[in-house]
Amino acid sequence: MPEYETPAQEAAPVKILIAGGFGVGKTTLVETISEIDPLRTEERLTSAGVGVDDLDGIESKLVTTVAMDFGRLTLTDAGVVLYMFGTPGQERFWFMWDDLLNGAFGAIVLVDTRRLDRSFPAVDFFESRGLPFVVGANCFHGEQPYTAEEIGAALHLRDSDTPVVMLDARSREDVRDALLALLDVLIAKAQTAAPV
Repeated sequence: MPEYETPAQEAAPVKILIAGGFGVGKTTLVETISEIDPLRTEERLTSAGVGVDDLDGIESKLVTTVAMDFGRLTLTDAGVVLYMFGTPGQERFWFMWDDLLNGAFGAIVLVDTRRLDRSFPAVDFFESRGLPFVVGANCFHGEQPYTAEEIGAALHLRDSDTPVVMLDARSREDVRDALLALLDVLIAKAQTAAPV
């Protein structure tokens, strides 16, 4: 019987959520890192959102995600394919989050420290469901006046080991580093949960 080469191991699928408040850069983050043209479900903001959508600090925002964003990234060396699902940020679309949570391994919670109060619902959502996450502090205009420690303290994270990483959602390298930080969290959790 002839010997056959061992077939290449298929990359393991890993579902990741990119979550956060309205206008924090979730769609931009997915677009920046995805190896495929990302799926976007954006619609123009209309007068119907006046009095409903809080545009304070993001007045120039013209479109919003109404269902999800989707992108993919293959990490060949790690043997995984990341499937990234960006959640809608507006409160009226948060009902989608529970559906998107199904099958997810972890999340990046993107925050804008200029409007940090809008980050608490996303942090609370993942903490209450026990899904591991990292906080990505989006540095708008290349500036971040706070340290990772200050941001973590302001968010009152239940787990003091939850990483807070600084990133620019437009920078592929920054987004990659945030995803790797999340993978480190997931690996550490899996090792802790593995029977000895």
